[in-house]
Amino acid sequence: MKADYYEMLGVSRDVDEKGLKSAFRKLAMKYHPDRNPGDADAEVKFKELGEAYEILKDPQKRATYDRYGHAAFQNGGGAGAGGFRGDFASSMADIFDDIFGEMMGGRAARGRQGSGGRERGSDLRYNMEITLEEAFAGKTAEIGVPTTIQCDECSGSGARPGSSPKACPTCGGVGRVRAAQGFFSIERTCPNCEGRGQVITDPCGKCGGDGRLPEERTLSVNIPAGIEDGTRIRLAGEGEAGLRGGPAGDLYIFLSIRPHEFFQRDGSDLFCKVPVSMTTAALGGHIDVQTLDANTSRVKIPEGTQTGKQFRLRGKGMPVLRSQQTGDLFIQVAIETPQNLSRRQRELLEEFEQISSTENSPQSSGFFSRMKEFFEGLSET
Repeated sequence: MKADYYEMLGVSRDVDEKGLKSAFRKLAMKYHPDRNPGDADAEVKFKELGEAYEILKDPQKRATYDRYGHAAFQNGGGAGAGGFRGDFASSMADIFDDIFGEMMGGRAARGRQGSGGRERGSDLRYNMEITLEEAFAGKTAEIGVPTTIQCDECSGSGARPGSSPKACPTCGGVGRVRAAQGFFSIERTCPNCEGRGQVITDPCGKCGGDGRLPEERTLSVNIPAGIEDGTRIRLAGEGEAGLRGGPAGDLYIFLSIRPHEFFQRDGSDLFCKVPVSMTTAALGGHIDVQTLDANTSRVKIPEGTQTGKQFRLRGKGMPVLRSQQTGDLFIQVAIETPQNLSRRQRELLEEFEQISSTENSPQSSGFFSRMKEFFEGLSET
């Protein structure tokens, strides 16, 4: 059975990008083939670590893995051999550059460079908390997201209007350079242009050559009815603007649902514990329960109801996401023992106790009888 990617890297499932990268660096340095010559197990471990990191560092792939596990990248699901997407050698080269590029004076390109030095913008994360009522009914929320937009002065090129980027003299516009390391020839990101292949000799005065400017954008987010805690919503192209005219990243909304004072949720079903007076439970009656659809439902309490008894209200639970179905609401009864009794109330209860029989409390009398028989049987053996 294939190992869990998070366990493989020794991180928790809520690890951030920085923690993920740090954990991978340590393990990759430990198991790198150059440090373990002739060790086949170390080589296999290094490749497995690279596979795990390649999936988890990408927000979209990570979201898919969190929901479906390894199955999402197998059996034709866009995966290569062993469920690893993309070209393995190319991916490992990027990972190697990610680890050792800074030691050699460069910065990892991470596969984001495009033609002309254009680089895809970073993905953004936004944490949103909503109420159970909002998850029940759905809502449209307005959120403010600090991000970057394309510079209107240079149209995202980073060069002063009237000028243009030049080919990098160090790498000749390729974006990568080769260096000899003993018997090996290592290709790494060009330290001069940082893998873009171009340099700006006359940067834009407004954006300083980045081709983008900081801005807080207001976005409208649709929260569908029935959405569950932990759901991620992807807004394509709403992340940071790309560097020097590159495509924008994506925005990921991470939803959490605030705990409710009265209801607990399990999928599409709701549960509510309701206290019922001893007399209502003994004599029978009814209780009125508020539901999330802003209505009141009457629940009949039969005579002799015991603590823990559940009553099911069909169709009063949560809507099922993107369907016409609705869960149920389960009312669990908790019998309340009277407190602060008056003298007359106490007298009546004492009188009731005197005239009661085992038929009035069959569970308690039966329990103690069975317990007595059990321990008497043990003493005889």
